[in-house]
Amino acid sequence: MKGAVAMPAPTQPAPLAPGDPVPPFSLLDQDGNVVRPEDFLGSKLFVFFYPKANTGGCTAQAVSVQEALEKLDAMQVKVVGISPDSPTTQKRFAEKHGLRFPLLSDSDHLVAEAFGVWGEKQVRGKTVQGITRSAFLFDAAGRLVRAWSPVSPKDTVPKLLEAL
Repeated sequence: MKGAVAMPAPTQPAPLAPGDPVPPFSLLDQDGNVVRPEDFLGSKLFVFFYPKANTGGCTAQAVSVQEALEKLDAMQVKVVGISPDSPTTQKRFAEKHGLRFPLLSDSDHLVAEAFGVWGEKQVRGKTVQGITRSAFLFDAAGRLVRAWSPVSPKDTVPKLLEAL
């Protein structure tokens, strides 16, 4: 088309690299508490992103993290899960599955964008905007040790334990 100007593709943040600090955030958990990365300084922090609470893969992933929680606590690893779901939905999800770690509401997906896990993806043959299931391990100083993006629900905990 004459006179048409090509628009640049939207940019996504560069993926986090080992040694990068945890991106800053301030999100509500399922109980209405504000959670920030600095709340976990002095402990390792495992952050996992999941697309939607109470779906098959997200439930399997969260339950596997819960089942490993005692072992993670012993290794001084704190855990948070993040999705675009509301705090109310996160609360129902936590109660239904006995999840005892913070589930954070990133309804405007700004934190997912900062971690580089929000963008176009294929779901049932359609292109949609959403979270790529991903996981990140930070050291006690808040620096990235390992990242898995994408990660399958069944591989999330084994990959974390292998990295520890």
